[in-house]
Amino acid sequence: MHRFYIFSWILFFTISIESHEFNPAHLVIDQTSNNNYEVSWMYPFKNIGQRAEVVFPKNCFNESQEPYIQGKYLVEKIFLKCSSTLKGSTIEIINLSVLTDALVTINFNNDDIFEGLLNLQNSRIDIPLIKQVYPTAYFSLGFNHLLGGMDHILFILGLLFLMTGFINVLKTITAFTIAHSLTLGLSVFGLISLSQETIEALIALTIIYLAIQITESKKYLKTPWLMAFGFGLLHGLGFAGALSDIGISNDQLILSLAFFNIGIEIGQILLIPIPLMLVYFMDKYQYLDKAKLFVSLFIGGMGFYWLIDRLIGIIS
Repeated sequence: MHRFYIFSWILFFTISIESHEFNPAHLVIDQTSNNNYEVSWMYPFKNIGQRAEVVFPKNCFNESQEPYIQGKYLVEKIFLKCSSTLKGSTIEIINLSVLTDALVTINFNNDDIFEGLLNLQNSRIDIPLIKQVYPTAYFSLGFNHLLGGMDHILFILGLLFLMTGFINVLKTITAFTIAHSLTLGLSVFGLISLSQETIEALIALTIIYLAIQITESKKYLKTPWLMAFGFGLLHGLGFAGALSDIGISNDQLILSLAFFNIGIEIGQILLIPIPLMLVYFMDKYQYLDKAKLFVSLFIGGMGFYWLIDRLIGIIS
């Protein structure tokens, strides 16, 4: 009975918590002639508060069309005419929210592509005169996507309670990495496709199942990597959604995908050590069973709430 009361309290608590869905804004600037550009400013329309605005260089005159909704974004088309090239100038995006990053992509006529990432703390970007070799902005996107996605974080933390021994930890994290890298690549290359709403609902189901396994089953104690690999395939499709929604440069597709995936892995590596040490000390001082109960109910409550919320989103 005490589990029911704990679950009820946690479920009530989760109702006031929204999982931050990683939908970065995207500013795409295509050069059409010498100093003329066509701009697409895509901003997630579900964001709370004022829509962020783009401040172009002073030597540019811009004319914008009425924004329209496309998928998860409010899209504004802008025609930009400048007295000189954008190279060497500065672009600023003001009123970005703390939860929203903005990817900037500039496609110049000579196949020169520049990409950068802006956020609330760094809202200005200098466009270099020299050609950018690597699309490093996708590293930051991947890193922020992992650390900004509460559902992915809870799944990884929940896995830690199914592991015993360093070798199992290594196998489990490796299996999760291989699985989500596989479906991430296949999805971005268009070889597999599922609606993002369906994927997000299925990810919520994986979190509920994981929560049950933490306390109710010893099936995965010796082979937690099996679950990590199987469900990692779904989480990879979730990671791919962040790229497919904002678009990705076909000219640098492989490099952009690689940097995005590396960013995810670095975020994952940084996430693991402290919780893993806590699990170790809780086990050493015989608090692990109580911790498992709480973690199971908390993760299960969050997963159940997200499942209902995402199913409603599919139906409505």
